[in-house]
Amino acid sequence: MNIASNIRKLAILFVAFFIAASAGLVYWQVVVAQQVTSNIHNLRSCLPANVPVRGKIYDRNGVLLAESVPTDTGTGCGYVRRYTDPSLAGLIGYYAGTQYSSTGIEQQYNNYLTGQVGTSSLENLVNQTLHQPPVGDSLYLTIDERIQKIVNQDFDTYVKIDNDNTFQSDRGAVIVMDPQTGAILAMVSRPTFNPNTLVNQLNVNNLAYYNQEANDTEQPLLERPTQGLFIPGSVFKTVTLMAGLNSGKTTLNQGFDQQHAMGPLYIDGQQIIGNNIQGYTFHFPVSTEYGYTHSDNLIYGQIGVNIGQQTWLNYAKRLYLSQKIPFDLPVATSTVLKNNQSLADNALAEDAFGQGYDNVTPLQMALINNVAADNGRLMRPTLISKITDKSNSVVQSFTPQELSSPVSQQTATEVRQAMYGVARCGSGSIVPDLYNSPWGIIGKTGTGQVSTNGTPAANAWMITQAPYSISNPNQLPDLTIVAMKENGGDGGLDVGPMVAKMYADIFSHHYVNAQTPAAPSSTYCCSEQLLQLGCS
Repeated sequence: MNIASNIRKLAILFVAFFIAASAGLVYWQVVVAQQVTSNIHNLRSCLPANVPVRGKIYDRNGVLLAESVPTDTGTGCGYVRRYTDPSLAGLIGYYAGTQYSSTGIEQQYNNYLTGQVGTSSLENLVNQTLHQPPVGDSLYLTIDERIQKIVNQDFDTYVKIDNDNTFQSDRGAVIVMDPQTGAILAMVSRPTFNPNTLVNQLNVNNLAYYNQEANDTEQPLLERPTQGLFIPGSVFKTVTLMAGLNSGKTTLNQGFDQQHAMGPLYIDGQQIIGNNIQGYTFHFPVSTEYGYTHSDNLIYGQIGVNIGQQTWLNYAKRLYLSQKIPFDLPVATSTVLKNNQSLADNALAEDAFGQGYDNVTPLQMALINNVAADNGRLMRPTLISKITDKSNSVVQSFTPQELSSPVSQQTATEVRQAMYGVARCGSGSIVPDLYNSPWGIIGKTGTGQVSTNGTPAANAWMITQAPYSISNPNQLPDLTIVAMKENGGDGGLDVGPMVAKMYADIFSHHYVNAQTPAAPSSTYCCSEQLLQLGCS
């Protein structure tokens, strides 16, 4: 018997077992430690040493929006999330521990906030081995908390409810953007929920508040700016105007005689109804620009048909309709087709003036608006400004990114001119706060019909830009605001007052630096033939 050989074999066996055991420990304690501690069936996930100290969330100026603080109830998983502005609940989302799904920014950037990626990840490998709490990176948003508070407050601006044109609505969305960078400065969804109440109750496994909000018919958990799909009405004429001008299928001064402007008009044997010029239009022909100013469905239905299905759909695609919008949060896909089927001419006509199969998010309309405001460029919409580690060193920064140029600079300039006509001579001019604003607000109103008999009331929309001066059209607007109230009725009357107040409050406080444009000409509407009533 060779004792030395047997001892050597036994030693090799022990070494092999030791290596295997060590590899197993490394695998479970380091490689997949995060998955193990995050598993809802692992009770050790709630031990203080395993609970990530999530990174903080700030606005663009360093104002604290979300942080983790130690629990004061003796229950839960060591830390509980605290939020400073409930109006951002849907955007930031909520985090209530590993046993519940998170939402919003909390979900999309969970790997950074928990330190699984970023510069904190290497340090956290050591922390996990030593059973120290992982530390996450912090996020800086493009949101300006000062503007966010203004928008949230001004959403409740008084409007006259007349049970004919305007209706009471506490549901809607507002998005404020810098069109030259794509940065979102404010985003409000109404109604919303209180994330602190939700997190506190979930922290002790109490689902009462969550169930209450989830079952509320007004859907406070729905983030309307990105996840709500709504019939746009006449704001969507902007898509058709862009496509028509850029493809050469129309011009601002193309003429339409009485029948083609007021009807009756039949396309594919179906009568296309609805115009907004009867009662104050007495001279023909009227122009494409006149039809946009006064929101004539018949004119824009014909322009859409003349553009043709393939070309019109191509421009819709350029504007990210019917496709995924690149963004820091998931966005519901806006549509212009039913089940991806082709459009007959009568259906194309209805789509072209904002009804038919059109179903869009407020963010989608914000992108369309921004293309006009930024001379035809489409910038990627952004919410994240930068990511920093616990020493405040920048882990990752985000710079403005141009997605495409859907239309030419000339087309964008002409669309802004048409928007000016709306504000000075058309549906926007009947709103005193808009008409008299010193900030040169331009835009398009929309009344998205959701029923055939007027019940429920239409969705009220406005897409807007400011400041703008018709005497200096090459000076681009500094700010865009898209606002929508569900079932609010007339877009200008219901949404116009609050939008005008938002611009006034933002610009007057210099939260966005803007030059006051030159005073508008009192004769513009008549001289440009955008108004007939009251013109000699």
